[in-house]
Amino acid sequence: MIGTLRTVVLDAPDIKTLSAFYADLAGWTERYADDEWVTMGTPDGWRVGFQLAPDHVPPRWPDPDRPQQAHLDLRVPDLEAGTDRALGLGATLLRRNETWHTLADPAGHPFDLCRNAGNPATTLAGVMLDCPDAKVLSAFYAELLGKPVTYEGEGAAMIGEDGAQPLLFQQVADYRPPRWPDPAAPQQFHLDVTVDDVDAVEPAALGLGATRLPAGGENWRVYADPAGKPFCLCWD
Repeated sequence: MIGTLRTVVLDAPDIKTLSAFYADLAGWTERYADDEWVTMGTPDGWRVGFQLAPDHVPPRWPDPDRPQQAHLDLRVPDLEAGTDRALGLGATLLRRNETWHTLADPAGHPFDLCRNAGNPATTLAGVMLDCPDAKVLSAFYAELLGKPVTYEGEGAAMIGEDGAQPLLFQQVADYRPPRWPDPAAPQQFHLDVTVDDVDAVEPAALGLGATRLPAGGENWRVYADPAGKPFCLCWD
């Protein structure tokens, strides 16, 4: 393990609107907010951030010319009622399936509502990352975050136990990576990972297949994973 998952971060042109959407839909609560950032906590222990991106280019899933890079899986006790509530709050319906519906939030990020009749709460089941090779990317994050590979199948994988902030990976044939900070291929989301000593762990992250990107701040550095998705190593 190099670090621990700190925050799942979504880019948005209007972070106040997006945070209000998830607060009303899923009961998330605001932990921190300024003009460029909102951090929210979920009842089931996730930390989700919204980062101001005035030039945010939203995905238009399933349009292959504007693909998604990741999506959230939310569990709801009543799929139809949950979908109606999301639509009333500003979501857009993209696809219906028997046990889940795919929607886009007000910033255009796709998310799935999945039926889970055994729990009256709305929970964040996991974060799904699109990638060219699910086995490779799951192995990378398993080592980076110290989470075991708990599922591996045809074109899909999962690290972490159900209920313990798992990450999931789905393989797509024509995957197009972000090229952050290139505005022609912007990121849509990234993960923040907490480390104790960034100088000590950076060689290990690079050895796993990460690439250092030309950005950083007082307590964070930016990297790309083997699929080209940016992530940050952060410290307190």
